[in-house]
Amino acid sequence: MNPEYQEETIAAISTPPGAGGIGIIRISGEQALSLLKAVFQPKKPSCPFTSHKFYYGHIRNPDQGKILDEVLAVYMAAPHTYTREDVVEVHCHGSFIVLQNVLELILASGATLALPGEFTKRAFLNGRIDLTQAEAVIDVLSAKTRKGVDLAQEQLSGALYRKIDPIRQSLVQMRAVIEVAIDFPDEDLEIIDHSALILQLEKEVIEPLKKLLQNADLGRLYREGISLVIAGLPNVGKSSLLNTILQEERALVTAVPGTTRDSIEEIVDIKGMPVRIIDTAGIREDAGEVEELGIRRARELINKADLILFLIDGSRELTDGDRTLYAQVSHKPLLPVINKIDLCEQLVPDLSSLPGIGECIEISAREQRGIERLRQAIFDTVISGNQQWEEGGCAPNVRHKQALIAAVEACDRVMLSLQGGLTNDLIAVDLQGCLDYLAEIVGETTTEDVLDVIFEQFCLGK
Repeated sequence: MNPEYQEETIAAISTPPGAGGIGIIRISGEQALSLLKAVFQPKKPSCPFTSHKFYYGHIRNPDQGKILDEVLAVYMAAPHTYTREDVVEVHCHGSFIVLQNVLELILASGATLALPGEFTKRAFLNGRIDLTQAEAVIDVLSAKTRKGVDLAQEQLSGALYRKIDPIRQSLVQMRAVIEVAIDFPDEDLEIIDHSALILQLEKEVIEPLKKLLQNADLGRLYREGISLVIAGLPNVGKSSLLNTILQEERALVTAVPGTTRDSIEEIVDIKGMPVRIIDTAGIREDAGEVEELGIRRARELINKADLILFLIDGSRELTDGDRTLYAQVSHKPLLPVINKIDLCEQLVPDLSSLPGIGECIEISAREQRGIERLRQAIFDTVISGNQQWEEGGCAPNVRHKQALIAAVEACDRVMLSLQGGLTNDLIAVDLQGCLDYLAEIVGETTTEDVLDVIFEQFCLGK
């Protein structure tokens, strides 16, 4: 247990703001139970406060004798707790005012207000979880899709650690062989089989590290998602398409061009990937002043988007406006979509004048035809080139990815050293460098500054 945290007992509200049936205040530290006894009046005066058992009673201000709330309280003795310290939870009614009053009473009794993520930071520092699991808590809390939750839960269960540990063990074994050769230089040729070490390095270290790196990019997509902008001329059906994808009347739809004068954003789950889909103002040249502001905003969003749905009205021929807009957006990843096919069963606009247009998706937003094919096309376009993703694979984040890249580079240097017959001292240094980078991922050698940045991302009370 890290002695730095044994002096302070922390407390915070652990449930989100707003009204609800139940709100929870969490306390962690050596004084957790004594703080509970100071403010909690159990129904039975001879309350034994057995660990991991709920007790009914009231929170009472000991100075004023005023009851603040009717509650359930539970004391959990170390080390069998979230932080591996003594922990108390007070389950109050879910009014923010009630929770705030109870928390202020606990703080006045001697607790310190917890910093964002401090409970989880203590769990990490006290050895209950490694750093990858601590970061997975953030991902669980912020996940936008069920797939995102599943990936975060895998990492929370230690999936990334379990993938890294065999790599580290192989590196340790190689380092041991090299160290023996350094200690007994006269026996070098007999001790070291360079071809075997090269094969071990390639198969047991470099290949799994590169697979983790590949999964890192896909993990980011499932965790963070993409921004997708629906772009097109006025009245091509952008708002109708947004409503159809969302399955709700989110955007106003009329036959009057220029109805949408500002962007409308919603997050939709497309095969487990969170997609921030944005309906923009129709772009045209002869717009009024207010509509022009929406068009300017649309152009800004297009430039920032990860993917553009270039929407075309299939009930008419291609216009100069379509061609002009296509020229303005074709520098971005783009998926062409022809809408209103219910109005042109036999006629599809000729798009040959649009250079590099690619295959179009034909839909009817009004009749909800072709929408599932469009969702699949969006997913395939984003995931294209990443077919090596493994179901059940972990999802390293940006910090992990940087360490993995450095580890692979160190391994490449080891490979060159082994192939080139360089000294064992240099090989040992690069092997240790790779081990150090992997240790950073799980938190064994992570600096305090990095830890602060990680845990500052948490909400209060977690």
